[in-house]
Amino acid sequence: MESTKSLTEAPPCRGDGGDHLLLRFLKNKVDYCRLHGIELFYNNALLQPRMLAYWAKIPAVRAAMLAHPDAEWVWWVDADAIFTDMDFSLPLDRYKDHNLVVYGWNKEVYGERSWVGLNAGVFLIRNCQWSLDFMDAWARMGPASPEYAKWGNVLHDTLQGKSDHESDDQSALVYLLSEHEEKWGSKTILELGYYFQGYWVEIVDRLDGIAARYESAERRPGAAAKALRRRHAEREHLRYAEARNAAMRSAIPGPAGGGQTGWRRPVMTHFTGGQPCGGKPNKIYSKKSCADGMNRALNFADDQVLRAYGFRHKDPLSDEVRPLPFDYPAAQ
Repeated sequence: MESTKSLTEAPPCRGDGGDHLLLRFLKNKVDYCRLHGIELFYNNALLQPRMLAYWAKIPAVRAAMLAHPDAEWVWWVDADAIFTDMDFSLPLDRYKDHNLVVYGWNKEVYGERSWVGLNAGVFLIRNCQWSLDFMDAWARMGPASPEYAKWGNVLHDTLQGKSDHESDDQSALVYLLSEHEEKWGSKTILELGYYFQGYWVEIVDRLDGIAARYESAERRPGAAAKALRRRHAEREHLRYAEARNAAMRSAIPGPAGGGQTGWRRPVMTHFTGGQPCGGKPNKIYSKKSCADGMNRALNFADDQVLRAYGFRHKDPLSDEVRPLPFDYPAAQ
């Protein structure tokens, strides 16, 4: 990429209430990182002004990798994604032989070469030379490259279902993995074992039921459930999260981290197409469904944080909070 002497800061949101909504999305990430001891780098500057929109992630992630050589992993999360299981910790041992983790489908990426075979809005990348080389290869297909137009034509002609001639980050990622499977794909996991990033339309209408099942499991008699109900300091969160996950394995069906089957909390709820900042969601969604879905998911996550402080939201769509009984959820 060519160098630049200036940085461009992202402008205010165009949609009504967009900046407040993005603040809530940021608070959600701050909460999760605080509870899990993760260092958060939140960036609103275009480090390469020609790498606009979804391409802006690449220079930001690369800069974070160089600024934090002590960090083994860098986890990119789009602004419109919400952590909806504050207990879940990434299974890093599962990725010990890989350098990149993305939510996607092997058949769609490597067999069908579908441009929607994965989602590039959330990914985990190891901080190593392989990853720096990969990020450079990915960036060379972006708008800061003199070959940007050429890559748009290549992606259109190569990938299934791609109707436009734009080189976008997601299509470029599918191309790199499928075209260079030995070089890039062999070190990449397309994660489907849990909701590494879950599609919000599949999730938001089920959140009330998920919350009810967790409360029911904690109301059961016995020492294990009683221990989970005990008030504890935030610094003890990971210890209690481990105990809660162990208890939920036998009480609630589905994989830890959620999934299309079962009733476990989804790790991530991604509002793809929701446009919380722009205020104009994709035409296939109504504005109300997006707004209500975001509020429901944010409150669902926030209730898990507020519980340690003795509060929760009055209802799933309310900004108002109410105090909890000391022995919640044993008492109503």
